[in-house]
Amino acid sequence: MNLRKKNKPTVEVNASAMSDIMFFLMLFFLIASTVTNPNIIKLMLPKSDTGQSVSKKTVTISVTKDLEYFMDKQQVQLDEIQGRLLAMSTKADALTIILYVDRTVAIQDVVQIMDIANRLSIKLVLATEPK
Repeated sequence: MNLRKKNKPTVEVNASAMSDIMFFLMLFFLIASTVTNPNIIKLMLPKSDTGQSVSKKTVTISVTKDLEYFMDKQQVQLDEIQGRLLAMSTKADALTIILYVDRTVAIQDVVQIMDIANRLSIKLVLATEPK
Protein backbone atom coordinates (compact mmCIF):
# COMPACT_ATOMS: atom_id res chain seq x y z
CA MET A 1 0.00 0.00 0.00
CA ASN A 2 1.38 3.29 -1.07
CA LEU A 3 -0.10 6.02 1.15
CA ARG A 4 2.13 8.78 -0.10
CA LYS A 5 0.46 11.97 -1.25
CA LYS A 6 0.97 12.91 -4.82
CA ASN A 7 2.37 16.38 -5.30
CA LYS A 8 0.16 17.94 -7.88
CA PRO A 9 1.10 21.41 -9.08
CA THR A 10 -1.57 24.01 -8.42
CA VAL A 11 -2.79 26.11 -11.31
CA GLU A 12 -3.21 29.80 -10.57
CA VAL A 13 -4.15 32.72 -12.76
CA ASN A 14 -2.51 35.92 -11.63
CA ALA A 15 -4.93 38.75 -12.42
CA SER A 16 -2.89 41.65 -11.10
CA ALA A 17 -1.16 42.23 -14.43
CA MET A 18 -4.53 42.16 -16.23
CA SER A 19 -5.99 44.77 -13.88
CA ASP A 20 -2.95 47.02 -14.43
CA ILE A 21 -3.40 46.81 -18.19
CA MET A 22 -7.11 47.56 -17.93
CA PHE A 23 -6.41 50.56 -15.71
CA PHE A 24 -3.89 51.98 -18.17
CA LEU A 25 -6.27 51.44 -21.10
CA MET A 26 -9.08 53.22 -19.25
CA LEU A 27 -6.74 56.09 -18.38
CA PHE A 28 -5.59 56.37 -22.00
CA PHE A 29 -9.15 56.53 -23.37
CA LEU A 30 -10.22 59.10 -20.78
CA ILE A 31 -7.32 61.38 -21.65
CA ALA A 32 -7.74 60.85 -25.38
CA SER A 33 -11.45 61.67 -25.25
CA THR A 34 -10.85 65.00 -23.50
CA VAL A 35 -8.05 66.01 -25.86
CA THR A 36 -9.95 65.39 -29.09
CA ASN A 37 -12.54 68.16 -28.58
CA PRO A 38 -11.49 70.26 -25.59
CA ASN A 39 -13.61 73.39 -26.20
CA ILE A 40 -16.69 72.15 -28.00
CA ILE A 41 -20.09 73.39 -26.92
CA LYS A 42 -22.47 70.45 -26.62
CA LEU A 43 -25.37 70.84 -29.06
CA MET A 44 -27.79 68.41 -30.63
CA LEU A 45 -27.46 69.30 -34.32
CA PRO A 46 -30.09 68.53 -36.95
CA LYS A 47 -29.32 65.66 -39.33
CA SER A 48 -28.53 65.95 -43.05
CA ASP A 49 -27.85 63.45 -45.82
CA THR A 50 -25.66 65.75 -47.93
CA GLY A 51 -23.16 67.46 -45.65
CA GLN A 52 -20.22 69.52 -46.88
CA SER A 53 -17.14 70.80 -45.12
CA VAL A 54 -15.80 74.34 -45.38
CA SER A 55 -12.07 75.07 -45.61
CA LYS A 56 -11.77 78.88 -45.83
CA LYS A 57 -11.50 81.53 -43.12
CA THR A 58 -14.38 80.57 -40.88
CA VAL A 59 -16.11 81.92 -37.81
CA THR A 60 -18.21 79.57 -35.72
CA ILE A 61 -21.36 80.89 -34.11
CA SER A 62 -23.17 78.57 -31.72
CA VAL A 63 -26.65 79.04 -30.30
CA THR A 64 -27.60 76.87 -27.33
CA LYS A 65 -31.10 75.80 -26.39
CA ASP A 66 -31.08 78.54 -23.72
CA LEU A 67 -30.42 81.16 -26.46
CA GLU A 68 -26.83 81.77 -25.39
CA TYR A 69 -24.68 82.94 -28.30
CA PHE A 70 -21.05 81.87 -28.68
CA MET A 71 -18.70 83.28 -31.29
CA ASP A 72 -15.54 81.18 -31.65
CA LYS A 73 -16.23 79.63 -28.22
CA GLN A 74 -16.58 83.06 -26.58
CA GLN A 75 -19.98 84.04 -25.18
CA VAL A 76 -21.41 87.18 -26.78
CA GLN A 77 -24.73 89.00 -26.87
CA LEU A 78 -26.85 88.99 -30.03
CA ASP A 79 -26.34 92.72 -30.61
CA GLU A 80 -22.51 92.32 -30.45
CA ILE A 81 -22.35 89.76 -33.25
CA GLN A 82 -22.79 92.19 -36.14
CA GLY A 83 -19.97 94.47 -34.96
CA ARG A 84 -17.56 91.59 -34.44
CA LEU A 85 -18.38 90.09 -37.83
CA LEU A 86 -17.88 93.46 -39.51
CA ALA A 87 -14.43 93.76 -37.93
CA MET A 88 -13.53 90.21 -39.01
CA SER A 89 -14.81 90.67 -42.56
CA THR A 90 -12.53 93.68 -43.10
CA LYS A 91 -9.50 91.58 -42.09
CA ALA A 92 -10.40 88.50 -44.15
CA ASP A 93 -11.43 88.61 -47.80
CA ALA A 94 -13.52 85.39 -47.86
CA LEU A 95 -15.21 84.96 -44.51
CA THR A 96 -17.65 82.13 -43.87
CA ILE A 97 -19.88 81.69 -40.84
CA ILE A 98 -20.53 78.16 -39.65
CA LEU A 99 -23.73 78.30 -37.63
CA TYR A 100 -24.22 75.62 -34.98
CA VAL A 101 -27.76 75.75 -33.60
CA ASP A 102 -29.40 73.35 -31.18
CA ARG A 103 -32.30 71.59 -32.87
CA THR A 104 -34.75 72.85 -30.23
CA VAL A 105 -34.09 76.54 -30.97
CA ALA A 106 -36.89 78.37 -32.77
CA ILE A 107 -36.29 79.21 -36.43
CA GLN A 108 -36.73 82.94 -35.76
CA ASP A 109 -33.54 82.96 -33.68
CA VAL A 110 -31.69 81.28 -36.55
CA VAL A 111 -33.07 83.81 -39.04
CA GLN A 112 -31.70 86.68 -36.94
CA ILE A 113 -28.15 85.37 -37.44
CA MET A 114 -28.86 84.76 -41.12
CA ASP A 115 -30.07 88.36 -41.51
CA ILE A 116 -26.84 89.67 -39.98
CA ALA A 117 -24.82 87.56 -42.42
CA ASN A 118 -26.92 88.79 -45.38
CA ARG A 119 -26.50 92.44 -44.36
CA LEU A 120 -22.73 92.03 -44.25
CA SER A 121 -22.63 89.83 -47.40
CA ILE A 122 -20.97 86.97 -45.55
CA LYS A 123 -21.51 83.37 -46.60
CA LEU A 124 -23.33 81.34 -43.94
CA VAL A 125 -23.36 77.55 -43.57
CA LEU A 126 -25.72 75.76 -41.21
CA ALA A 127 -23.92 72.88 -39.46
CA THR A 128 -25.70 69.53 -39.39
CA GLU A 129 -24.94 66.07 -38.11
CA PRO A 130 -24.60 63.19 -40.60
CA LYS A 131 -27.26 60.49 -40.29
